[in-house]
Amino acid sequence: MATISDVAAMAGVSTATVSRALNGKSTVDPELVARVVAAADDLGYRPNGPARSLRKQETAVLALIISDVENPFFTAMARGVEDVAHAAGYSVVLCNSDDEPDKEREYLDVALQERVAGVLLSPTGRGDSAELLRVHDTPVVAVDRPLPGWGSDAVLVDSRLAAKQATLHLAHQGYRRLGCVTGPSGVPTADERLAGFRDGLRVAKLRSSSALVRRTEFKAAGARRAAHALLTADEPPDGLLVANNSMAIGVLETLADLGLRAGRDVGVVAFDDAPWASLVDPPLSVVAQPAYDVGAVGAQLLLRRIGDENPDGNSSTTTLSAHLVARASTSHT
Repeated sequence: MATISDVAAMAGVSTATVSRALNGKSTVDPELVARVVAAADDLGYRPNGPARSLRKQETAVLALIISDVENPFFTAMARGVEDVAHAAGYSVVLCNSDDEPDKEREYLDVALQERVAGVLLSPTGRGDSAELLRVHDTPVVAVDRPLPGWGSDAVLVDSRLAAKQATLHLAHQGYRRLGCVTGPSGVPTADERLAGFRDGLRVAKLRSSSALVRRTEFKAAGARRAAHALLTADEPPDGLLVANNSMAIGVLETLADLGLRAGRDVGVVAFDDAPWASLVDPPLSVVAQPAYDVGAVGAQLLLRRIGDENPDGNSSTTTLSAHLVARASTSHT
């Protein structure tokens, strides 16, 4: 098995430079980093993450706290985290907050008590998680949503732009009275998708009305109620932007209950390309987000932060792009 000394010899640098390069230190010359990475790849060298953690009296475990384990977006994200962590010698403990600040705090308490090496957190956007992590000086990366009150590393998706593009797609398809079903106020992804929806209305020169917006939990049951209220109003929308795939299930159930068909009667586009989205009739137009990449990049950033001798260094935000996948639910068929 290759050692750090082998990598240093092949790259023509010291072992200290190898360590700094592989831990993402910004002080290492990019050319040296490239030589070190190439040598490590050629030799099949992998840093001993668990041993490094144990020397710091930490467990070789990462905590991943997400809002809804049943949501395929978070399932794919968790897979990205686990793949990267396992390759580096770490295990991952998965926690489900249900978007409840108290439950999020409970899991953070457990993670800190168990001295995990680091935390990947999709924050509820409420509560005192940032202060708790700051007090314990625990490496943390926010995924999908920023962590308010603290400049932690973060991996996000440009939800606002994606929502704007989805709204413009509905307008270009001829839907004129557009509504939005989004998540609770204060949850960053819910707020950003609503803001993007309103951006799209402005660009398309369509009327914006608070009566055509419903906020509810990121669940099918809440979306079912919200969609029923919208679609049975005196002036119902003829197009809907739905903030995630769990909510889309509730919206589609309501359409079926009311004898309405997606596309023909109400255009529907939802966030996240769930495995079932192309199988329903009609197939659902979606905003496809790079969920796996959010998890993988987040895990990479966290492992670099764990191995950094200066964990309080400048934080970074990586913003990934989403793209529209147009299907029959927005085609007036």
